[in-house]
Amino acid sequence: MWKWEADENALASIVIIHGAFEHHGRYRWLVEMWRSSGFHVLMGDLPGQGTTTRSNRGHIDSFDEYIEEVDGWIKEAAKWELPIFLIGHSMGGLVVVRLLQEKKVHLAGAILSSPCLGLAKHPSKFLESISWGLNKIAPKMKVSPKLTVDLVTRNVEVQNSDVNDSLYVTDVSVRWYRELIQGVHQAFDKVHKTLDVPLLVMQGGNDKIVDKQAVRKWFNQVKLNDKHYKEWQECYHEIFSEPNREIIFEYTVDFVKARLKLLGYYIE
Repeated sequence: MWKWEADENALASIVIIHGAFEHHGRYRWLVEMWRSSGFHVLMGDLPGQGTTTRSNRGHIDSFDEYIEEVDGWIKEAAKWELPIFLIGHSMGGLVVVRLLQEKKVHLAGAILSSPCLGLAKHPSKFLESISWGLNKIAPKMKVSPKLTVDLVTRNVEVQNSDVNDSLYVTDVSVRWYRELIQGVHQAFDKVHKTLDVPLLVMQGGNDKIVDKQAVRKWFNQVKLNDKHYKEWQECYHEIFSEPNREIIFEYTVDFVKARLKLLGYYIE
């Protein structure tokens, strides 16, 4: 994991959880925005993703591996002795949801960015059916998700950077896919077990990766005392990579600072 500290008098700690196929290096802009705004930031690469040393990249045996990894990041962030906010993007958002359903963590709030609570496009019925059998006899068999960079953001600069990114996971295992789908089902089945923390869900209105209707459905079902939903109408999947990302960041910071004020912290 990596840490970036604010220059002085940090307001809180931000733990960022990246999405599928990617890694912490794609969040340089977001990390610096938080750090320069007075927040400590902690982030790592999820198992089988990015720079992790696992020999079988793009594979996990269980979705719980992600939950346990992020739980460890939270424990490390707690050493700063500041309020902790989680930010989970896409699959990272699903990890946050499942963690809130399985762990009793002490958080000041959680932010979900286009969380993977349903896919916009599914494999064919044939591929979906055979994946069940392959998950038992050949769980490490790899397939390509066939996602292109122009589907996730309208930002050409980010697109060009992603094309040449050697840390991108280009193939995932059958087990990884089945665990992802099971994680989505559990997010809905256990929605009533979600830890009651302040929640901001932000969704790209023109998302081509996750099903925004499924995101809205989960949001409407979860019973929290402080929850907010914001759809950025023109945005693709990666809202923090989009051309208007500065505005989106400011909106997010306002949410975080408002929660800190409610906790009794003085915010200038």
